[in-house]
Amino acid sequence: MSSDLASFAAENGVKYFMISFTDLFGAQRAKLVPAQAIGEMQRDGAGFAGFATWLDLTPADPDLFAMPDSGSVIQLPWKPDVAWVAADLVMDGAPLAQAPRVVLKKLVDDAAREGYRVKTGVEAEFFLLDAEGGEISDRFDAATKPCYDQQALMRRYDVVAEICDHMLALGWQPYQNDHEDANGQFEMNWAFDDALKTADKHSFFKFMVRSIAEKHGLRATFMPKPFAGLTGNGCHCHVSVWNEDGSVNAFADEGQPFGLSAKGRAFLGGIMKHGPALPAVTNPTVNSYKRINAPRTTSGATWAPNSITWTGNNRTHMVRVPGPGRFELRLPDGAANPYLLQAAIIAAGLDGLRTDADPGPHSDLDMYRDGHMLTDAPKLPLNLLDAVRAFAADEEFTDALGKDVCAAYVKLKHDEWNGYCRHFTAWERENTLDV
Repeated sequence: MSSDLASFAAENGVKYFMISFTDLFGAQRAKLVPAQAIGEMQRDGAGFAGFATWLDLTPADPDLFAMPDSGSVIQLPWKPDVAWVAADLVMDGAPLAQAPRVVLKKLVDDAAREGYRVKTGVEAEFFLLDAEGGEISDRFDAATKPCYDQQALMRRYDVVAEICDHMLALGWQPYQNDHEDANGQFEMNWAFDDALKTADKHSFFKFMVRSIAEKHGLRATFMPKPFAGLTGNGCHCHVSVWNEDGSVNAFADEGQPFGLSAKGRAFLGGIMKHGPALPAVTNPTVNSYKRINAPRTTSGATWAPNSITWTGNNRTHMVRVPGPGRFELRLPDGAANPYLLQAAIIAAGLDGLRTDADPGPHSDLDMYRDGHMLTDAPKLPLNLLDAVRAFAADEEFTDALGKDVCAAYVKLKHDEWNGYCRHFTAWERENTLDV
């Protein structure tokens, strides 16, 4: 593929480029640039006012410039005269240290300097709602246990198949699509890849799913817990670490328990060590804590963790080791920033490798039924404020991510929490009007 976007446009019939970046809250921002101007944008960047997005900037700060990364360009399969390209933010001629994609690229480089190549895959769950977003779009999708429901899946065939066709055309190697555990909920899986490529695909996937849903008169949401009583939207992340050329899985050792090598255990040890700090990134909204601290759903289980524990092939823990050479982090939800999610995993895992961190004993308990028996397991935070405080307190972790991005993130998340606290709800009136 040509690194020159103007040549890419000429070769592929592209009329416009969406120069896109993701801010600290995971919001996707873009400018639509005609192909005739893309050479200038590739050289100088597309200009943005940083204060107008979720970054810790003011109107007095200089312009941001989004520098398109030609290696990420994707021609929209449903609108082929437009191409999407991920961009890195620059201010005053230097990468913006709080920009999520910049943060991830730094962590990828840190891993590479130590001889590691982190590969990941995500399982991004979403709901298909009516056009107003108030209800699930299929009124017949009402089973108590709707997971893998064949009829409900096929009633949304047009949407799911169109998205999957696009992933096939893009070479993502999608391999399965299903109706998930909540009514109206779906999951689509594609092949794992290098962490930055996975983050770019994850970002584009959310844009694509929303776009195709809108094309069909529906609305897609990745909100962690859009409906009380139904399973929430997770974004489980599968993690493995390889040598520099990607030919040898450094996590794999068939002779060790769970097929996890000493390096794999140390990386996992970093995840467990920084487990209290991770939720601020992996579960970044007020609503996130309605998923990981939820009571039993109508299907019988939340499928979300409630404690900082790890296990073998057991879906009730925060980390599952389903087979040799990889593990699944089951903590993240649909609101997780695609870039900060990957950066946080790498930061925690690299610290584990550097310090030869011990993940501690695994547990075989059913945490939904017998979790109370594991008295020494740290609990996940009950709300966003507790999560942000734990994040800010873990200086080793925040130093690894970057002081600038963490300071900005903590500041904006405190503002978000304060905004939530100022909001009055119907529940308050219903329960305290007559006290």
